[in-house]
Amino acid sequence: MSLRERVARNLRRVRHEKSMSQEELAHRAHVNRNYVGMLEREEFAASIDMLEKLALALGVDPIEFLRDEA
Repeated sequence: MSLRERVARNLRRVRHEKSMSQEELAHRAHVNRNYVGMLEREEFAASIDMLEKLALALGVDPIEFLRDEA
């Protein structure tokens, strides 16, 4: 599994665990909702700075996006 795929899956997993919509996450992270969807669909790769913003908005450690959920 590519790192981009792992980040996408974990972003979606954590967002769902927090019962948060893409729109709510985007609002909390101060990014466009479409961008969150594109990250989850692997259309874009998130920068380190973006992972930090998303983690802060979700209330998790950024390392959560890199976990191997095999």
